Parts: sequence; structure tokens; C-alpha cells
Amino acid sequence: MSRVLIIGCGGVASVAIRKCCQVSEVFTEICIASRTKEKCDALAAKLKDKTKTVITTAKVDADNVDELVALINDYKPELVMNIALPYQDLTIMDACLICGVNYMDTANYEPEDIDDPAWREIYEERCKNEGFSAYFDYSWQWAYKKKFENAGLTALLGSGFDPGVTQSYCAYALKHHFDTIETIDILDCNGGDHGYPFATNFNPEINLREVSAPGSYWEDGHWVEIPAMSIKREYDFDEVGNKDMYLLHHEEIESLAKNIPGVKRIRFFMTFGQSYLTHMKCLENVGMLSTTPIDYEGQQIVPIQFLKALLPDPATLGPRTKGKTNIGCIFTGTKDGKPKTYYIYNVCDHEECYKEVESQAISYTTGVPAMCGALMLLTKKWNKPGVYTVEEFDPDPYIEALGKYGLPHKESFEPVLVK
Repeated sequence: MSRVLIIGCGGVASVAIRKCCQVSEVFTEICIASRTKEKCDALAAKLKDKTKTVITTAKVDADNVDELVALINDYKPELVMNIALPYQDLTIMDACLICGVNYMDTANYEPEDIDDPAWREIYEERCKNEGFSAYFDYSWQWAYKKKFENAGLTALLGSGFDPGVTQSYCAYALKHHFDTIETIDILDCNGGDHGYPFATNFNPEINLREVSAPGSYWEDGHWVEIPAMSIKREYDFDEVGNKDMYLLHHEEIESLAKNIPGVKRIRFFMTFGQSYLTHMKCLENVGMLSTTPIDYEGQQIVPIQFLKALLPDPATLGPRTKGKTNIGCIFTGTKDGKPKTYYIYNVCDHEECYKEVESQAISYTTGVPAMCGALMLLTKKWNKPGVYTVEEFDPDPYIEALGKYGLPHKESFEPVLVK
């Protein structure tokens, strides 16, 4: 019996909340909190007669530590599930430390204002020391490790699909299939079609920042950074078909490089159609992906936030999206002194997701792992004080839960490797 505070009520949060309500014997009470309480109220009303979980709602500004502390102290949860924006990771972690509550999220911290001089100074030093220039990285949250250890609290970072499930796949491969992993290729394929000329499958501001940034990968103990979208490969994905995919920087590479002993190379690829790339390049060229405020008719506006308001809300894509996703990891390495390859992945159907939880598969494949990560913490299957990423815990109960609640895995022991 557990009481959980869930911060966020967008597409991913909606899936996570619905999945929590399917496990009411663990999630006996949840409070849904967001800046827009009306969205929380609407979802709570929709779920009220479909679950034994007791649902309440609250209004909170997740950028405001005092408001968060007041809500946490009032509700007294055992766990705070942060499914808001990565911008709010640190304020919510601060509030959890003040209140003595465990924490989890689905994506690592990045700042909303990348022109902030104090953040910029630390960022530029990190770029020089580490060798990659992405705005998001784990260093800010890893800095909380001792604080959470000393408080006897657990912070679980990045329990989505990628990051999250992909890291558990790596831990699972190392535990069950390899003595040494030499290379990891993470492949994220979305074969869905929503019918719009251009739309993003999750928060446009975060998505477009990520895709338009320089790519990078880990090789022989250091980062190799490349121009955005400059490495392209084609891959034939099970149940989806041939797709073009591009090498991106992605956060789990950073933690896997630290936690998978002896790994020589880690890459992350994501599929994109040519129409998406053409739209994105045009928007970038005219300045619409900028996060720097501009003056427009006497008002300050941030171009990418204005663009976000123009684009379809990812939470509305569910009823019109058809096709499947395929996300997984391909490994090379050795077992018992012999070379070995292994591919573990999940295929998820957009239309089936909508039938179950009124969501497209992108939100589903993040929301289900968020619930499963919370389940691991609440049932004490993952239970050690500090700040951790998913691969630092036993993968078996997590992967078992994923299969039980909608994301079963498939395996191949003779996969086609990515050149």
C-alpha cells in the first residue's frame, strides 16, 4: 500500500498514471499535480470509476521549491514521480531532500535558459573536459548522490524507454549473455504515421533541441562529436521495415560508458523521414528553434516556445497514429572466450496503445517504464540510498514487469549489425 505524488499531466504522465491505476494493490493512492489543475481533474474524473486507486489532484509550480515542499509535506507520499519537464528535475530533487521522500524521473536535467551565465560557465567547462556539447547531461543530478545517500533516500534517474529500458537491456545482456560487452548500438525506430505534415511525438521543445544538436558517440574511452545528422544508416526493423536512422547524442551513453565495464563503443540511432528533416532544417534556418528570447511588438517571446504552441500537442496524436515502434539494443562481445552478438528489443503498436490508454506508442513506451520504475522502488526490489540510473539495479524484476504491463521484449542471437 503506497501513496505516490505524480508531477505532470502531459502525454507520458497520462500513460504512467493510467498504468499506476492498473496496479492499485501497490499504487493505492496517487495525487496528480501540475500547473494546470484542470487537466489533472479531467484525467482523475475519467479514471475514477475504473480503478480502486484513490486519486486526488493539486496545482503546483514545479519550478518553485517552496510550493513543492508544501505539497509534499501536505500529501506525505512515499515517492515523487517527476514526469514534468527535465527543466524541473533539480527543483523537485531539492524538495524531495527537504521532505525526506524518494524521487524518480524519465529524463536527465537540462536548463530552460541556456544563456544563463552561471549555468553557461559550468557547461562550457564540461564541454572542454568531457568532449560533448549537448545541453543535457547527468552531472547536475549525479552531484546529488551524497545528499541522497546521507538522507537514506533513493533517486532513480531516467526510467523511460531510452533512457531507461535500453539501460536495463544492457544490464540484462551483461548479466545473462556476456562476460564482456564490447559494443552497444541503441536503435530507436518509430514507424508510426500521424498524418500531419510535421509534428513531434513528445514535447516539441525538448525533441527539437535534441535532434538539432551535434551528434556524439563513445569510443575507446572518449567522446567523438559530429555535426548534427551527419551519420546515416539504414536498418530493416522487425515488424516495421527498412528505415533511415541517424546518429544522435543521447543521455544513456554517458551513464553506460561508466557502468558497463570494458565497453569500447556506444552509439545511439533514431529514425527520421525526409519530410521531418526538411521541416526541421527550415525551422532551424529561420531561427524558430532558438531558445533566446526576442522582442516582438513590445513583448519578449522565445521562438521555440512559440513554435511549440503552433504544433500539434503530442498528447492528441494517439487517435490518428498508425504503425509500430521498435526500440532496442544490439551488442557484440564475448561469452566463454567466444565472440557473441545479441539483440534485445520491443515492438509496440500505436493503435493498440490507443485502445488501452488513449495514447500513441511514444508516450506509452515512456509511461509504462515510469510506472515500472516506481513499482521497483515501492516494492523495495530496487532499494539503495543514492542517485542511480537504471542499469545500476538488477534488470530482471524490471524487465519482468515491463513484459507484464505492456512492453514484452524480443531477442535475436544473429542480428544484422550496424556498420
